[in-house]
Amino acid sequence: MKFTTTLLAVRDMDRSLEFYRDLFGQKVVCDLGWNKTLTCGLTLQLNFDKLCEFPEEKMQFRSHNMELYFETEDIDAFVKLLSEHPEVECLHNLKQYPWRQRVIRIFDPDGHIIEVGESMESVAFREFAAGHSVQETAEIIQHPPALVQQWHDNYRQEQK
Repeated sequence: MKFTTTLLAVRDMDRSLEFYRDLFGQKVVCDLGWNKTLTCGLTLQLNFDKLCEFPEEKMQFRSHNMELYFETEDIDAFVKLLSEHPEVECLHNLKQYPWRQRVIRIFDPDGHIIEVGESMESVAFREFAAGHSVQETAEIIQHPPALVQQWHDNYRQEQK
């Protein structure tokens, strides 16, 4: 057995597709009309209540009990793109956690929380550029030194 997808119940397929296309570059890879799978593996589903045979009034949008997580190498570019979409509601503005990762959380058209964060490798690169060692960076970003060492190797390759 293997996990294959996350399915989101949506009320307006066109609006949801536009959102995931415009902000996340997603395309439909499987189109069943009422069910569409995107390039990232996420599935959007109309009429989820009917599919599961429970009353429509039991549907709970904006439940605040899960989030989808996307990573980017350029969080500033994403925030700029987001500023061009005033219709998108932010849960919070760009913020930085103690492990130095910057993230923003938004709602999709059906109230599902989406976190967009800079990759931890890009956070590590920023620390290396500031002159921190592998060990210092591992402590700062709260990641295992062996992983941070791999990122440091990648960083050095990019500097050549």
